[in-house]
Amino acid sequence: MSKATIYTWDDVPGEPAKGAVRRDIHGDGAWLRMVSIEAGTVAGRHSHPHEQFVHVLSGTGTLECEAGTVPLRPGTVLHFATDAWHSAVFETATVLVEVNVSPPA
Repeated sequence: MSKATIYTWDDVPGEPAKGAVRRDIHGDGAWLRMVSIEAGTVAGRHSHPHEQFVHVLSGTGTLECEAGTVPLRPGTVLHFATDAWHSAVFETATVLVEVNVSPPA
């Protein structure tokens, strides 16, 4: 049995969310998520019970977090520790990829 799986984002079913479409690929201790976000979408202040990395592939916006106000643009990479609060406003259509790390059991 192979220990490798190959994906293309176009083949991963999208799950609509408020102003966005999410596509998830799950592993044993983490999952990768591509999010396509509509211009004008607001993600209110929230946190996650897991560690998260975010890489902005395209689009623009503004993020608020403990570190302050951060402009979002292609190439921006963010790291949020478990339970770190953040919020964002997406000025233009934006695509980002998240790496979400499951908390230890």
